[in-house]
Amino acid sequence: MEKEKKKVALLSVFAAIFLTGFKFIIGVLTGSLGILSEALHSGLDLVAAIITYFSVNISDKPSDRNHHYGHGKVENLSALIETLLLLITCVWVIYEAIHRLSTGKMEIEVSVWAYVVVISSIVIDFTRSRALKKVAKKHNSQALEADALHFSTDIWSSAVVLIGLVCAQFGYFIADAIAALIVAGIIIYVSIQLGRKAIDVLLDAAPLDLMDKVEKILSKNSNVKFFHNLKVRTAGADTFIKFNIHLDPTLEFQQVHEICDELEEEIKKNIERCEVFIHAEPHRRK
Repeated sequence: MEKEKKKVALLSVFAAIFLTGFKFIIGVLTGSLGILSEALHSGLDLVAAIITYFSVNISDKPSDRNHHYGHGKVENLSALIETLLLLITCVWVIYEAIHRLSTGKMEIEVSVWAYVVVISSIVIDFTRSRALKKVAKKHNSQALEADALHFSTDIWSSAVVLIGLVCAQFGYFIADAIAALIVAGIIIYVSIQLGRKAIDVLLDAAPLDLMDKVEKILSKNSNVKFFHNLKVRTAGADTFIKFNIHLDPTLEFQQVHEICDELEEEIKKNIERCEVFIHAEPHRRK
């Protein structure tokens, strides 16, 4: 599992290096703000991809004396850092676009290489985002999910830049600056969604979908008379679940143990990579 995550993260680093360099060279040669904003976006994607690579190397390390719940939150911290990097990108892009619109300095040189770099970017971003998303879903990795989100937003932003280039080809140079603003808007929207999710995990916000799954399992078990103090938290790909259950007071210790094992097994079938802590107590009718 760890090997697959490392491989897909490392391939993303190489893809980001290629795209950043290619876009920057063509952006400088053509003077296209749209392509330069894409180059900066890809540059920060490269930093994010490197952070992701190191985070997936650390996150799957087992718990130790100083980290009793493992190192999974490194992935969530990585996702938050990626969010901040994306937002930083937007500051420069918006500033430069507004500057060009206000001064009228918008003429760019559109060449065949401008089209080559944008179309190549779309193809590579599509391939990378699909590969990252697949592994992220398989291993419940928020760091890889954030990386997949980066590459998928690049697809849309590159498409917008492509439209700007086509318009510039016909003399509508204003379209390039407008395209850059749209790119910034896309980045801001996606960053907010990604950042909110990362912050929720870092602050141990209860994942309601997982809470519902556990509640349904406990409600269906006929041996559980009552349950309370259900708490669920996530850290990277791992989920930690704890709750109290009330059982028939006439049950023997071995029977109580078997019921707890049964509940733990059922929960683990429905929620991958989870640890379950159960406190059983005798049910007393009031």
